[in-house]
Amino acid sequence: MRLKALIFSTAALCLSCSGETSYIDTLGVSVTKEENREYSYTDKKAGYWYGTTHQESIQWWSGWNMAKKRVLADYHIGVDDDALRRSEAEECIVYPDRLERKWTNAREIFRLADDLPLISIDLQTSADSIFCVLDMSHLEAPTASEEGIFFTPKESPGHRILLSTSVESGFRHIDAGLKAPASAEGFILAYGTEQECRELIGLFRSEGERLLQERKDRINSLVTEYNPVKSNLPELDRALGWITITMDELITEQQGNGIYAGLPWFNEYWGRDMFISMPGACLVTGQFDVAEQILKDFATLQDTDPESETYGRIPNRANLEGILYNTTDGTPRFVIQALELAEYSGDTEFLRDIYPAIKTSIDASISNYTDGKGYLTHADADTWMDVKRNGIPGSPRGNRANDIQALWYGQLIAGSRIAYILGDGQAAQQWKEVADCLAANFESDYCDKEGRIIYDHLNTDDTPDMQFRPNQLYCFDLVKDDEFKQGVTRRCWEELVYPWGVASLAQWDSQFHPQHENWHYYHKDDAYHNGTVWLWNNGIAMQRMIEYGQIDLAWELFKNMNRQALVEGAVGSLSENADAHPREGKEWVNRSGTFLQAWSNAEHLRVWYQYFLGIRPDMLNGVIVIEPKLPSEITSLETSVKIGKGTLHYRYADGKVTAELEGCDAKIDLRELSAQQDSSVFAGTDFCRPDPLDTYPCFGTYYETALTY
Repeated sequence: MRLKALIFSTAALCLSCSGETSYIDTLGVSVTKEENREYSYTDKKAGYWYGTTHQESIQWWSGWNMAKKRVLADYHIGVDDDALRRSEAEECIVYPDRLERKWTNAREIFRLADDLPLISIDLQTSADSIFCVLDMSHLEAPTASEEGIFFTPKESPGHRILLSTSVESGFRHIDAGLKAPASAEGFILAYGTEQECRELIGLFRSEGERLLQERKDRINSLVTEYNPVKSNLPELDRALGWITITMDELITEQQGNGIYAGLPWFNEYWGRDMFISMPGACLVTGQFDVAEQILKDFATLQDTDPESETYGRIPNRANLEGILYNTTDGTPRFVIQALELAEYSGDTEFLRDIYPAIKTSIDASISNYTDGKGYLTHADADTWMDVKRNGIPGSPRGNRANDIQALWYGQLIAGSRIAYILGDGQAAQQWKEVADCLAANFESDYCDKEGRIIYDHLNTDDTPDMQFRPNQLYCFDLVKDDEFKQGVTRRCWEELVYPWGVASLAQWDSQFHPQHENWHYYHKDDAYHNGTVWLWNNGIAMQRMIEYGQIDLAWELFKNMNRQALVEGAVGSLSENADAHPREGKEWVNRSGTFLQAWSNAEHLRVWYQYFLGIRPDMLNGVIVIEPKLPSEITSLETSVKIGKGTLHYRYADGKVTAELEGCDAKIDLRELSAQQDSSVFAGTDFCRPDPLDTYPCFGTYYETALTY
């Protein structure tokens, strides 16, 4: 059955402001004054807007940000002589492409345009006049002109912001703003040189409707053409739609192609974060050309100096101010993602472009950073648990972390397969031998079979670390004992996986910090990887449970994340972190860290497509494996996924999955729908629940004056 004719045919569509209907018009989230939720939009280039629905006051990083510079804190609008206060709005609805606020006598529609440093603030009213005043916190030197009023951003003094009217209908200058007749229809903000600002205003006045419609159509296509989902659970459909859209919000072209690590303060490219995010951001969404370009761009930034301590590494962080190579895990993920992209797209030509970087990365590690057992060595803070304060690692992980060994093994296996594809048999054989050596040693060195733990890391003196962390869930490819892996999975779930996400350290550990931010007792960085929940680890935790047939329990965590996107925090987004334990008197935890984190969204989407739906392509061998493991709450579902140059149409009804491939040749290996499995290993398994020790060292000192950054 062709889904294109079916997608959302029964959805209740509403009229957009342009008068045309789109599926994303049904995704609007109505927010009350009491909820006062965060929201964000990017221009897919270098700019983003971050605000709250009902708040007037300034927050850190709120407003308009361009290329990591805060250029505008806020704006304020009104009609006649009355301010339109957000806290007094009768209605506020956040849509994927716009925000709408409604008062008794006015309606505001806030929008960005794709690829242009421009903001549109429509203001519809029956009043005689409208006004817009800019917050001067990040601005200086307002200068009146015939086009409007220019401002100079303090953090970007070489640029200007021009405030003008949507329609050329006359205006007068007021303090830090403009007042115009209602026929002006609103205001425009442009960023650039003075001449660029003038040109942007002119462009928008002549073609603004087209520009905004093109943006809306692009966003709409993400959830109707690329990743439509229609199930018996409307809230699932809405959540997946929103998470897909806010994930795509972070795929930008700030400096070449890349994926922001998160908003509001990680609007830059982190190699580790990008390659963790790539499957959920680009592969399951069919954006193969974007993924190829990201890999090519980052390959050009590799450290190619043989004398360097980080020779062979792909950058950990690349921003407009420089490049850092301070992580071990980003480079293995770069190679692993190159192969996975080829498996999704079927394209091997791009592999030739980046193969020199792949070869250098592996050969450099073998020559310089690998020990006699094949393990990849690294510094204490060169893993994803990387925080340092005053130069001291907050969660030191020795010189051979378990997840680094799993990634190194994956890099070697992926590199070997790529080498064979490209005809470099000698390298392929050598790398496979190193991988085999590592695998032969890992289980005996890292696994405590009785304790059901894979040691988090080995110290420089070869002693194992016994802290109980989620990193062990990434190591299963290096362990053959399946019963042991099931035991590790259960223990991790019961000791680390709360209903709100996966903690970074077990609560029975004396170094555990129940909340991420508790400034009267400790600096937040001390808690960052020592108890704080990291939503990106939900992905591997759910994956392992699904693999062992514990589908419905994994589904409960998945639903809780959907709930966050729809009713908590930033609209449509999954946060970076959360507290491990609720605050006193609360039943649920506070979110923390960035309000929108790429790998949180991406891992959620990856697990949905690859493990709940069970779609795992290998177009290099012309096979698409489909091994569905759907939760019992889903009774019907239709979706489609871009694979190769075609589309896989997927339908579940009457207890059976059917699939059809359109537009490319491949064999579909459709396996039986796996039901929830009874297992003695998992009998009675439940989420971890807060059960704190009587005392933790982190609460040993109370600071009357709260600590700060």
